[in-house]
Amino acid sequence: MLADMLKSVLNDLNGSSTDIEASAIISIDGLMMASLMPQGFDEDRMGAMSAAMLSLGDRTAQELARGTLEQVLIKGSQGFVILTGAGKEAVVTVLAKPNAKLGLIFLDVRRASESIAKMI
Repeated sequence: MLADMLKSVLNDLNGSSTDIEASAIISIDGLMMASLMPQGFDEDRMGAMSAAMLSLGDRTAQELARGTLEQVLIKGSQGFVILTGAGKEAVVTVLAKPNAKLGLIFLDVRRASESIAKMI
């Protein structure tokens, strides 16, 4: 039941922008809770890396007196990786195209993260 609800949030998120290529909800210890990924994508690797990046981002924000971590943004030549906390137990990871309209995606990801935080 929870898995279906989480998948529904991801369906809505991915449907909100053609610039979103994939999304996932990952526990803070790196376990995949739900995902909408392209065929052949390594979910275990994405889960582990997302948890590590969120943890490192959180520590960096604290150590450099930037307050509570809201988001980690990675920009690569092939697009963006956006990690946003969903409560204290999960992270939402989104893969977006290189020319994505990030403002709209940030808004949609934040809304999805808030919904997920209420569910888990």
